[in-house]
Amino acid sequence: MSENQNLLAEQRRALILDEVRRRGGVRVNELTRKLGVSDMTVRRDLDALARQGVLEKVHGGAVPVAEASAHEPGFEAKSGLEPTAKEDIARAAASLVAPGSAVALSGGTTTYTLAHHLLDVPDLTVVTNSVRVADVFHSAQRTSGPRQGSATVVLTGGVRTPSDSLVGPVADQAIASLHFDVLFLGVHGISPEAGLSTPNLAEAETNRRLVQSARRVVVVADHTKWGTVGLSSFATLSQVDTLVTDAGLPPEARAEISEHLNRLVVTGERECGDDLLAGAEPPSPDGTPDSSEGSVNSEDAADI
Repeated sequence: MSENQNLLAEQRRALILDEVRRRGGVRVNELTRKLGVSDMTVRRDLDALARQGVLEKVHGGAVPVAEASAHEPGFEAKSGLEPTAKEDIARAAASLVAPGSAVALSGGTTTYTLAHHLLDVPDLTVVTNSVRVADVFHSAQRTSGPRQGSATVVLTGGVRTPSDSLVGPVADQAIASLHFDVLFLGVHGISPEAGLSTPNLAEAETNRRLVQSARRVVVVADHTKWGTVGLSSFATLSQVDTLVTDAGLPPEARAEISEHLNRLVVTGERECGDDLLAGAEPPSPDGTPDSSEGSVNSEDAADI
């Protein structure tokens, strides 16, 4: 069977991982037929996914890895998962941000990807507890030098987690004193029963503070996060305004989400640019936007 040249390796491996998780296991010969590639290519892909720790190879195929609810993968391990979906989600989420907004970004690889797409949005104030996210903006300034309209970054203090987030009492106190227009929140897991969850107890408390300080909460998460439950829940689905995800989210999940959330954005299936979430309330009857009193802005923010 000839190699399928239309799929990049990362796309092919994402399809394999999705199939393993959805069906609870697959055989090599099934994957060769489905993907139109040789069994040697499939075995190489399974080897790569097994090294990432996201599936387990068995005789003739692969099965999912049963993760403990307290297991917390490191940033690098998570970076290799669903990269195309994360890029699409980040691009769609960035289109929701208005210039001059106060935006909070939690830790995570999807918010890290989003940060790169926010570099060209002028006059932002970015509140984050992610070392990686803060470094995106600081690196851009070091490379291109100070420029008009570049973001003001407020980086909380705290104790560093395996995913390079800053959590704990110092971070919680810093976040509690701020108010921002929109929070972009990366999550470990989403489910109707557990809501948003994480395997890290301290991160759960810091995420609660982020949610409490935001006028709007936008979750950015690929479809593999649906149905995953971490050790500690920190928000219910009803506390989320918008979920930005990818087309891999199954129809039954979409139906369930629509019962709890105001808006579901599926990349590639709808236009996101018209839904301007950050920086302004819906227009009042006379056509003028409401003011956003109490929000952090670039004039009164300072590094904490």
